[in-house]
Amino acid sequence: MAEAHLGPPISFISSTFPSLLNAHNQRFFRIHFSHILFHPVTSLSCSRVLCPISQMGDDSSTHCFSPSTASDMDTISLLVFSGGTAFNGVIEELKKLTTHVAHVLPVSDDGGSTAEIVRVLGGPAVGDIRSRCLRLSDQSTNEALAVRTLLGHRLPLDAQKAKSEWYDIVEGNHSLWTGVSKPYRETIRTFLAYFQDQILRRSDELFCFSNGSIGNFFFAGARIFFQSLDAAIFLFSRVSQIPSESLVLPVISTNDRLTLGGELWDGTIIRGQNEISHPTNGTVQPVDKSNLSVLALPSRLKRVFYMSSEGSNLLHEVFPSVNPMVLEQLKRVDCIVYGMGSLFTSICSSLVLMGIGEIISTRLCPKVLLLNGTFDRETNGFTASSFVTAITDALNRTHGHPHNNLQNSPNRYITTIFVPKDGEIPIDEKCLAEQGIFHVVRIDSIVDPSAGVIFDPKSLIHSLSDLLRAE
Repeated sequence: MAEAHLGPPISFISSTFPSLLNAHNQRFFRIHFSHILFHPVTSLSCSRVLCPISQMGDDSSTHCFSPSTASDMDTISLLVFSGGTAFNGVIEELKKLTTHVAHVLPVSDDGGSTAEIVRVLGGPAVGDIRSRCLRLSDQSTNEALAVRTLLGHRLPLDAQKAKSEWYDIVEGNHSLWTGVSKPYRETIRTFLAYFQDQILRRSDELFCFSNGSIGNFFFAGARIFFQSLDAAIFLFSRVSQIPSESLVLPVISTNDRLTLGGELWDGTIIRGQNEISHPTNGTVQPVDKSNLSVLALPSRLKRVFYMSSEGSNLLHEVFPSVNPMVLEQLKRVDCIVYGMGSLFTSICSSLVLMGIGEIISTRLCPKVLLLNGTFDRETNGFTASSFVTAITDALNRTHGHPHNNLQNSPNRYITTIFVPKDGEIPIDEKCLAEQGIFHVVRIDSIVDPSAGVIFDPKSLIHSLSDLLRAE
């Protein structure tokens, strides 16, 4: 009985993450992490970590949960497709509605400090996942806040100052460690030191710490040690004490580098997510996501797809498999949400994968598009129906290989559109009606100095609650 109150046994970890099967890693794992992963207070239930959304019955594709009371709303489940920035602003309010949320995120972002990690160490981009994990992390104690501050810290832009501060942190001498207890300090420092060791082993590559994210470094160290992105997320979730019923899911679970490509309507091919959405001309400056900071694309985006990262033919299209856990959650949740943000690189990059459109089209639950309030490089000149078309084309894989195409109508994928009041995107309701979408909800907005018109978080979650109660 006592074991039921603890975290997962080492046998579970080993069977879930095969890279831990060797004796050396199991011993290392027990010595360094048992105080975090098996702590009776902070540990997560093993079954809730792997499958936190409530079971919906055998025929989950056609039946949805209808909440009627406040307690029912606490257990309603959502799946959100989003990137690592725009949707973060509503996370705190969303927690008040429900924490039973599966957050599906891309792993192809090649900008910021993520780009330097991928360049030197390879592997998938973890910046968006790290960003969402931090937003979901516990803030109820001083130690939780200290851990969140540490893992959310960025090093200075000046390369020498950044390197100096990094050594202070990894050696345990930095003031950021204040308030972090010995068990957490040892666990976090272990993976930061492992990350440093991996960098030093790449003697042919000089790593630049400028603007580096400590959370990204920790994440990369854990991923390389475990040889598993899922295991790294599991550990990060424990360290940052994410609610056990919340999931952060990479849309593609891989240890390989992923490269996103964009095809424009004029036939131009752009390589790399950052080059599509927020090009920085190879600098290490923080990515500026305001529309005024970058030149417009020469033509509208037609589609995004995945490109080979290896070999001589780097323009070759590849077709990675979707994370099976994403498909499982899509079959079970009570509501599917397409978050605001970079339409093609953050949202459609997840939707184009085989299996996503097939499942969403069969679900009878609410499917909500959160419309952007401001144009960006990817959506200049778009109307609301243009957003719907882009999402439909991605889910149908309209412009991909002809043998992989679907023919579903837009209203099989989107049933409701939430629109921020006073936003820049024209709401062409006649075109939306022709697409079979009639439910458009206008929601209070606020003006963010850097992002422009965005949803008022409280109003957005209140409207989402009303929609779910009405179903």
